[in-house]
Amino acid sequence: MESKLIIIRGNSGSGKTTTAKSLQNHFGYGTLLVSQDTVRREMLKVHDREGNLSIELIRQIAEYGKNTCKFVIVEGILNKDRYGGMLNNLIQFYNQKAYTYYFDLSFEETVKRHNTRSKKMEFGEDSLRAWWTPNDYLGVDKETTLTKDMSQNDVLKLILNQLQD
Repeated sequence: MESKLIIIRGNSGSGKTTTAKSLQNHFGYGTLLVSQDTVRREMLKVHDREGNLSIELIRQIAEYGKNTCKFVIVEGILNKDRYGGMLNNLIQFYNQKAYTYYFDLSFEETVKRHNTRSKKMEFGEDSLRAWWTPNDYLGVDKETTLTKDMSQNDVLKLILNQLQD
């Protein structure tokens, strides 16, 4: 089996988790979804700081998926400064069968999207501003930019079309 790695990144509230879960539902049984929030906040309960334990565990889970699952989806803010090295290593590990997506949205757009989510009561605009990192591209080959002008359906169609190559 030739596994494909899908990396979905962007600021909080941009649509990463919704997109990743939609893809997992589309691909169905055996699709591995590795969510940064689940690993970091729920499994390990660590803060998102340089060298936190979640970086290594995300890598290990994603590596497990190679040759085990047809699709492995890694999603989260995944700040380049902290997670970039690990993500680049995963891309190499998957023999370049990696598809990388970055939600490049304005701060105002992410606040707008955040306010439509159930999580809006957990944290607000001040937290979003503190976490905000604009233009946090990985700078890898074939990194695809997702913009505010793209609907959720547009994003899914784009990713599914690229995965057919």
